[in-house]
Amino acid sequence: MPKFVFAYHGGGMPETPEEGARMMAAWNDWYAAMGDAVVDGGAPVGQSMTVSQGGVTGDGGANPLSGYTVVQADTIDAACEMANGCPMIADGSGTVEVAPVIEM
Repeated sequence: MPKFVFAYHGGGMPETPEEGARMMAAWNDWYAAMGDAVVDGGAPVGQSMTVSQGGVTGDGGANPLSGYTVVQADTIDAACEMANGCPMIADGSGTVEVAPVIEM
């Protein structure tokens, strides 16, 4: 079955332990709803560095990555439907890019 990367942009860190617990519960519920489709639950990521021919910058690029997940789905449309359930989509704090993994 094809695999897809969910690349998260946006979101944020919780301001209180209670908010953190609510956020984690929302993510855990979403992962549970996707079940075995989740190949790699991924993780949040820190500030990225951008490497180019002109050098290295610490600006995170044009649309900084905040985390990732790898899922499997029959089609990219099915993967997008799964991504639509992301807590960052539900609360309006971020976006999810969906990209197919190309098997080499």
